[in-house]
Amino acid sequence: MMPLSKDRPFLALVLALVAVALAMGLLAGTQFALSRYLANAIGQLAAFAVLALALDLIWGYLGILSLGHGLFFAIGGYVMAMYLLKHSFVVTGTVPDFLQFMGWKDFPFYWAGFEFFPYALCVAVAVTGLIAGIFGYVSFRSRVGGVYFAIITQALVYVAMLLMFRNDTGFGGNNGMTGFAVLFGWPMGTSGMITALAIASLLVLAGVLVGCRLLVGSRFGALMLATRDDETRLRTLGYETLRLKLGVWCLSALIAMLAGMLYVPQVGIINPRVLSPELSLEIAVWVAIGGRGHLVGAVIGALLVNAVKFWLSFAAPDIWPFILSGLIVLVVLVFPNGLMDLATFKLVRPFGPRRAAAALEEGR
Repeated sequence: MMPLSKDRPFLALVLALVAVALAMGLLAGTQFALSRYLANAIGQLAAFAVLALALDLIWGYLGILSLGHGLFFAIGGYVMAMYLLKHSFVVTGTVPDFLQFMGWKDFPFYWAGFEFFPYALCVAVAVTGLIAGIFGYVSFRSRVGGVYFAIITQALVYVAMLLMFRNDTGFGGNNGMTGFAVLFGWPMGTSGMITALAIASLLVLAGVLVGCRLLVGSRFGALMLATRDDETRLRTLGYETLRLKLGVWCLSALIAMLAGMLYVPQVGIINPRVLSPELSLEIAVWVAIGGRGHLVGAVIGALLVNAVKFWLSFAAPDIWPFILSGLIVLVVLVFPNGLMDLATFKLVRPFGPRRAAAALEEGR
């Protein structure tokens, strides 16, 4: 893999993310500040890009396709919503809507301590690590892979969705949770808070991007690629692939959880639809369109697809599913490596002697 200091596309992307974050911070409160809608959209896009990195780490560099990463995204989102509601209740005294709907006088006992963000963060990490660890250990030890692993992960997220639709679980049921009033003591919905959340999302995206790049560029990353390309040979050489796969799987789950925690304060609601199989499928589409096995491609794919989705969902909501389907077909037939193929793609291929010379050159 190319050394980090010479990876110009990667460095350019990281610098661009940091520059946008700094510009938003410097322009905040001035006449040149971004609108609340645009700042919120940037923050949501950054959270989706973090989610795409989580999947690309396990799919692009380890060869394991997960269609259930929406589960870990939802865990982070639900835990963050629990903190926001409990913290808002302590600060403002406003009873959450879902408690009034259920006729409950107090929070369920398992909400205890969620008014403190460090506790909520520890719970999110513990729950995500426990679920990912148990599921990954059982699956990888049984050597479940390929399409079977993808199907199992999607079944897992679907079961979680059915569970969260129940109103008596204490997580908002079908209506979900909303009505977030304050975050860290500061009022939600203000221009300053929206900008701050967007800046935080951009900086977290840059940090996760750098961390993943250092990981895949290390000796551990070389083992990941070797496991993806020929796991049997690697095991024959004496390497324990179970621990490697389990470690990367859990790390990927934690990154997806982090994306969920960034997403919920910006969108202002969390409900069981975030656990729908469609979202987990869309994550794979972002990575495939951007370029699987290319961290930069995963980020660009998530940003581009969701930016187009935001625009078309407002301008022409009926045609967006057809455009997404067309992009998938285009990637499969023309750009198997996603947008990364555009760097070497030529619209006009040489003919005659030039084509023969090019073919001979490619065969060398």
